Amino acid sequence: MKCHQKINLQELSDSLSIISQPNRLQIICLLKNGELCVCKIIEALQLKQNLISHHLNLLKKIWLVTSRRDGKNIFYKLNTKNIQNIQLWLSQIINS
Repeated sequence: MKCHQKINLQELSDSLSIISQPNRLQIICLLKNGELCVCKIIEALQLKQNLISHHLNLLKKIWLVTSRRDGKNIFYKLNTKNIQNIQLWLSQIINS
């Protein structure tokens, strides 16, 4: 039995590995309602700024989160297209 040929299983595995960390899942949950300043993410998770930045950078690495700077503030939001791609890949694997 083969998985869907258009799915890059290594890329999917790497993405799921990054997403699976609890703090990163919490960040995704926070961002599902819209864009947030990094200061609001820090406040919500009660973690140090450098740790939040590390998690956000990993989520940016797999293109699940994008950022923009507005003065001194950095705002983050979900890249819904890439989240939908992961959902589609999982669906194709499960339903193939």
